[in-house]
Amino acid sequence: MLFRTANLPQLGEFDEIIDVRTPAEFAEDHIPGAINCPVLSDEERIAVGTLYKQVSPFEARKVGAALVAKNIAQHLQTRFRDHPKSWCPLIYCWRGGQRSGAMCIVLAQVGWAAHKLEGGYKTYRRDVLDKLAILPQQFSLRVICGVTGSGKSRLLAAIADNDTDNKQQILDLESLAQHRGSVLGRLPEQTQPSQKWFDNALLQALQKLDPTRPVYIEAESNKIGTITLPDALVNAMHSGECLLLETPLEVRVAGLLEDYRHYLTNPETLIEHLRVLHRFHGSKQLEHWTALIRAGDFPALVAELLTLHYDPSYFRATARHYPQLDKARRIRLTNLLPDTLGEVAKNL
Repeated sequence: MLFRTANLPQLGEFDEIIDVRTPAEFAEDHIPGAINCPVLSDEERIAVGTLYKQVSPFEARKVGAALVAKNIAQHLQTRFRDHPKSWCPLIYCWRGGQRSGAMCIVLAQVGWAAHKLEGGYKTYRRDVLDKLAILPQQFSLRVICGVTGSGKSRLLAAIADNDTDNKQQILDLESLAQHRGSVLGRLPEQTQPSQKWFDNALLQALQKLDPTRPVYIEAESNKIGTITLPDALVNAMHSGECLLLETPLEVRVAGLLEDYRHYLTNPETLIEHLRVLHRFHGSKQLEHWTALIRAGDFPALVAELLTLHYDPSYFRATARHYPQLDKARRIRLTNLLPDTLGEVAKNL
């Protein structure tokens, strides 16, 4: 063999990790720290795959080899041009097969100590899922509970800001998922990451936490927007010690109007997004909420959404999933100001 192979525990031993998959594959997820030097573009991979199925594997390999050679040559003339002889890269593709093998052969022939990752990204992905099935069980979670708008996310942020002596640590799932976790929780002008990207980011976040100290986390369902949480993490949350925020309705309404102010300037978008509630509340209720939106009466709209939809849904879900809630430490908030939440965070 013209090149050497490596496995996952050796990832930190290389000068550079190179992902030779297509830009689309790389964008969906990749090994942390890897750079993308594709040996086939997205379009080229589709074309070769079509040729493989519709004509013959031989014809596909012949065309594919020419494209791979052209693209590797381009990387040699650009990205790799100034690397010294001592450069030691790790190369991977989807399964650790032909694409990474082709790149390794050429780099090894140049004189670099190129290594191919055994099993490729597929092995890395399996390792991530295996660890996510075990790692959450090692932590003692403190679950911040409370109805929508009670200040859970704000308190979590205050705890993070208060962590000057490394005594408090948080896991912010909504930040990782880039979604606020409700029907209207999508962030303006921002799409959620792929499931694979989220799993990868979650694993990295968990690995940075100290299992000997409590981890504060916001109560979530098993899905945040389009993202599904690992079963092990959901189970750990459900069995965790609870903190229960009790916040007056008018304070919750004011806070939500601030958090979701992007909807105030895009009322038609709000109307569109609320249509998902039709199966719960019917046409007449949706027409009423639409009228409130078009009249600009957002405080009344938010208050009704909370009392008629979010609060009943919350009580049903928490009663079913959080057995520790009856023993929760209750925290009464009269406002959601940073100083108030900062003081609560200190007293935890």
